[in-house]
Amino acid sequence: MPAATLGVALITKNAEARLAECLSALAFADRIAVLDSGSSDATVQIAEAHGASVAVSCDWPGFGVQKNRAVALLDTDWVLLIDADEVVTPELAASIRAAIAAPQADVYRLNRLSSFCGHWMHHSGWYPDWIPRLFRRGAARFSDDLVHERLVFDGPAAALGGTLLHYSYETHADVLRKLDTYSEAGARQRHARGESASLAKAIGRGLWAFVRTYIVKRGFLDGAAGFQVAVFNAETVYYRFLKLAALNRRP
Repeated sequence: MPAATLGVALITKNAEARLAECLSALAFADRIAVLDSGSSDATVQIAEAHGASVAVSCDWPGFGVQKNRAVALLDTDWVLLIDADEVVTPELAASIRAAIAAPQADVYRLNRLSSFCGHWMHHSGWYPDWIPRLFRRGAARFSDDLVHERLVFDGPAAALGGTLLHYSYETHADVLRKLDTYSEAGARQRHARGESASLAKAIGRGLWAFVRTYIVKRGFLDGAAGFQVAVFNAETVYYRFLKLAALNRRP
């Protein structure tokens, strides 16, 4: 029988910072499909230079729908979904190849290690971070959520060896930009579900987000970066519910 094929799907927008490193680590894949949302930097050129097929879709339906669109660009037996700020380590690449050569499951999860402004986070609720990302075609799809989408599938997901490196927040400018983006998307998503909010709720949820990250999830063990992440989580939650309250007041 012919060997199983592997395709990698990515969604991008102005992702030139880590894209070359990301794509170079995916040389073991049979095909790479990039769905871009109208980048104004060199994202498309970098993707094409690394042999990826690139499609452009400038409307933004949310992360879940956009990732399903990217997956639909592939016709391979297996699909790996990667973000443009993530890098597959050689150990993880070997685990992926072994898994599709002799599959023990239809869906596999991998362990992601994320960085915050140059510091690798080993606590704060960020690690270990097992996420399902490799699946047999047709066995899974992403939820239609605007943000915090999840892979939907039946049965358990097997674990892969190795690590996925995630350069999630490289500068404090990235932190502020994503804080606004994620809080806005989260507010709109909750508003669509008919949820309500108030200033008191925003304050209470924000305070709990800080305590949960810094104390319960032992963010203090990550040093100064752990404190910054706890503040970031608190602010994201606070502004999410503040924006939700504002949406609820609109006619």
